Amino acid sequence: MQDNRNSGITNFFQQNKQATTARLLLDYDGTLAPFQTDRFHAYPYPGVIPILDRIIQANKTKVAIISGRPIKEIQNLLSPLENLEIWGAHGLEHISADGIYERAEIDPEVLSILQQAEDWLHQTELMSAAEIKPGGIAVHWRGLSEKETERIQGHIQKGWSRFNDAPGIKLLSFDGGVEIRAAYPNKGDAIHAILAGLNSTIPIAFLGDDLTDEDAFRVLGNRGLSVLVRSDYRETAANAWLQPPQELIAFLESWAETFS
Repeated sequence: MQDNRNSGITNFFQQNKQATTARLLLDYDGTLAPFQTDRFHAYPYPGVIPILDRIIQANKTKVAIISGRPIKEIQNLLSPLENLEIWGAHGLEHISADGIYERAEIDPEVLSILQQAEDWLHQTELMSAAEIKPGGIAVHWRGLSEKETERIQGHIQKGWSRFNDAPGIKLLSFDGGVEIRAAYPNKGDAIHAILAGLNSTIPIAFLGDDLTDEDAFRVLGNRGLSVLVRSDYRETAANAWLQPPQELIAFLESWAETFS
């Protein structure tokens, strides 16, 4: 992968020069934007919004964001972009490019477990590090001291371990925290839904960075281009690798030129 990591990307653009429409699917944190201690100020890398706007305005590519964040946060961080399809909370929320909003139902037993997890956070006074999301709870420690990070991780490991084997629940590690959430839907389910309504000849790509994106990489498989966006390579189901921000910007520029 590391020796020829861009060959799949080069081939993708060469093979699709004549395409009249395409689908570009993008994770947000760690992919379009660098991680920040204050997640509400995790704005995209410089240049990302203008290029995405060019891609959207060319009217050949339908762009979708597939993120663990709630939809409202994505809309705020990507303002003033319009005509974006967004899958929020790992696919639990969905809003189409023309503004039609849908939200998946969660099993009552799963909601009960999530409530237990939240109650435990209140009891251990860890709510200040928590983010309550649709269908899940994330605990963040990015920016904290090593001692405080170890303290929170130890508490979480002890308090949430009882939910490891709970049906319908998934514990996910991410860069700077951990999340307990409904196992379904996930980002792979969002990809599956997009593919179900897509002609098999239409070029499609998904870019993501962390372990929560692996479900999406696996579902996309060889149907399209899957790209890991990370400074450091790790084992992945993706078939290409880009280092942000320069290579990410170059990829988006190539997309804008190819599908214009």
